[in-house]
Amino acid sequence: MKDRHSPGSFAAPAAGARPAADHSDAILLRQVSAGDRQAFRTLYERFYHQILRFICRITRRFDVAEEGVNDVMLVVWRDAASFRGRSRVSTWIMGIAYRTALKLAERSRRQHERFPSTDPMCLGDTKPDDAAHPETCELQDWLAAALEQLSAEHRAVVELTYYHGYSYAEIARIVDCPVNTVKTRMFYARERLGRLLPSLGDPGVRG
Repeated sequence: MKDRHSPGSFAAPAAGARPAADHSDAILLRQVSAGDRQAFRTLYERFYHQILRFICRITRRFDVAEEGVNDVMLVVWRDAASFRGRSRVSTWIMGIAYRTALKLAERSRRQHERFPSTDPMCLGDTKPDDAAHPETCELQDWLAAALEQLSAEHRAVVELTYYHGYSYAEIARIVDCPVNTVKTRMFYARERLGRLLPSLGDPGVRG
């Protein structure tokens, strides 16, 4: 008999947009709660890139983010039966990802203090074919540099809003705080980004 407490390891799936499949996500999660490894594989592939990007933004380390995806999905495997349907499955999973990301970010911070030569490895989302569009690369660099200077909590709100399309109510569930707190974090994040981006775009400042 296979071990119910370990789903096994999976390779990273190919990049692609996660389908908007809330109903099928819930079905898959119920199957996972019954120990269905194939359902878990499908859920893993659906959420891999979304979780990877999110944790990478919070921790600023791609290698740490890859580890984080497996940590998150292990919790999903073990706790699938605890899902009560009070939110979308994706909201529930991203809540796990948020808590995992904060823990990994703190661990990375302590490691960086001990070994300062360890540089962040998650500074942007530029793809190889973006080289043909230098203005796109430059904008991504500016945005990434600005986000780097926000707190993890503020980066999370910006990321969840603009890159993952969650509402403030959903973000409040993910980060486990009141909706007004989410709005306040977004206000300060926008204010901070508004001050940072003009200076990052000034060749005199950057040079």
